[in-house]
Amino acid sequence: MGYYDDHSQGRYKEQKGSKGRYFISSLAGAIIGALVVVLAIPTLSNQGLLPYKIQTGQNLGTETNNNNQGINTEQVSVKVSTDTTKAVEKTGGAVVGITNIQSTNFWSDSGKSSDQAAGTGSGVIYKKEGNNAFIVTNNHVVEGATKLEVSLNDGTKIPAKLLGTDIWTDLAVLEIDGSKVKEVAEFGNSDALKLGEPVIAIGNPLGPTFSGSVTEGIISGLNRTIPVDINGDGVVDWQAEVLQTDAAINPGNSGGALLNIAGQVVGINSMKISEQSVEGIGLSIPINSAKPIINDLEHYGSVKRPYMGVDLKSVSEIPAYYQQEALKLPGNVTYGVALRQVVPNSPASQAGLKELDVIVELDGEKINDVIDLRKHLYQKKKIGETMKVKFYRAGKLQETTLKLVADTSSQK
Repeated sequence: MGYYDDHSQGRYKEQKGSKGRYFISSLAGAIIGALVVVLAIPTLSNQGLLPYKIQTGQNLGTETNNNNQGINTEQVSVKVSTDTTKAVEKTGGAVVGITNIQSTNFWSDSGKSSDQAAGTGSGVIYKKEGNNAFIVTNNHVVEGATKLEVSLNDGTKIPAKLLGTDIWTDLAVLEIDGSKVKEVAEFGNSDALKLGEPVIAIGNPLGPTFSGSVTEGIISGLNRTIPVDINGDGVVDWQAEVLQTDAAINPGNSGGALLNIAGQVVGINSMKISEQSVEGIGLSIPINSAKPIINDLEHYGSVKRPYMGVDLKSVSEIPAYYQQEALKLPGNVTYGVALRQVVPNSPASQAGLKELDVIVELDGEKINDVIDLRKHLYQKKKIGETMKVKFYRAGKLQETTLKLVADTSSQK
């Protein structure tokens, strides 16, 4: 066996000769080939033989970097157009800001009242007729206002007249001078919405600073029912039926538009669930539910609902002792609505209903509480229709029929 020393002096002598010359000639050939390819690329590109286009340095702009070296750059202008941007362009100008102005003498030394902004919200211009334009917003946006001011998307401020409000649906309608109004929103069909469908919220979160803000999300839930305490007494008075979305809705967005991807208004943004553990639950009034309310508020100043003429309290809220002693209910009846007052000459009075009667059924439908009664009355009945009522009086189940008239008061 033999060994060799990798560091011996004569190891690379042969390579210096024939192999070295071969390497140099190969390198020269590669360089020449590369130059030919580079020079041929523009010609091949111009003839459409390459899958891309080559732009020469003569057609490019020149920038100078910090080292004063010329750098060839192409100035690119990107025009983005998506379904979302088209929807915003179509309806964004119809979404306005609303300032609730109230009189106060809190800071006045003279004792005279002064006007101050008490809150801000959003609204949607849905109609322009003659010299006037009409805006739908939330009742809670305009509640308590002595003056209302509308801000168009170009910054123009216009005084607004309140035509009507409805606490049950949290809707209100305003009227403004329409001479400077350029865009009007189009109502869509909220009944056609699907879970997961993309939607866009436009409004003025936190007031003028973020006016015209746009957020995008999806329909997270349909036909949600949310308990609402109308008079602030801690008792649920109503179950609002709303759409759920994860599009960001913040204070100031109230009254703004929820759009479908076609730019149509499918909801009026109303509220959000703001618990610390909750994220991305915004709520919007379906536009199909809002349309008849908007129409009544615009034309009559209030909503034309059927009226019974009674003051109510859910049996479930009455102590068991009084259920037995005052209402005389059978032991197995723990539901229904007790009549605390019956208005003289009202439909209920004319039908023979009296104080302490307990309604348990309307038109064959079981009535568990006040919310059930209101929903049946407001959503399933019309003015002029008759309604069958089953009720307990002194422990005995009885039945009567009453004819509904237009609601002219806050009672049922």
